[in-house]
Amino acid sequence: MPEVNVEINGRKYRMACEEGQQGRLISLAERFNSQVENLKEAVGEIGDNRLTVMAGIAVLDELSQAERKIAALQEQVEALSQAGQDITTELESTETRFARRLSEAAKALEGVADTLDGAAILP
Repeated sequence: MPEVNVEINGRKYRMACEEGQQGRLISLAERFNSQVENLKEAVGEIGDNRLTVMAGIAVLDELSQAERKIAALQEQVEALSQAGQDITTELESTETRFARRLSEAAKALEGVADTLDGAAILP
């Protein structure tokens, strides 16, 4: 299992990860370290453990917000999908009614044509 070295709050950590995930782990560690650094700038030196806990909670807060947005977007997708299905059903119904009326009109025109043809034959 590959290992990578990451730095969080000025301390180096060796971490194992799955093959091919080294870059992702390094990127995540850099993002987390940025969170720690931003908190350190905002609240000052409050101790490594508290700073790390606060950064973890801040990251989970961001994750929670993202999950809520995803859930809202999924609801919108479902509503739009249902609306699309409703429109499709209505369109199919309209097409069926139009085809029926067109067929009725064609039969009526054929009747008129037959009547005219019959009238033309008579002396």
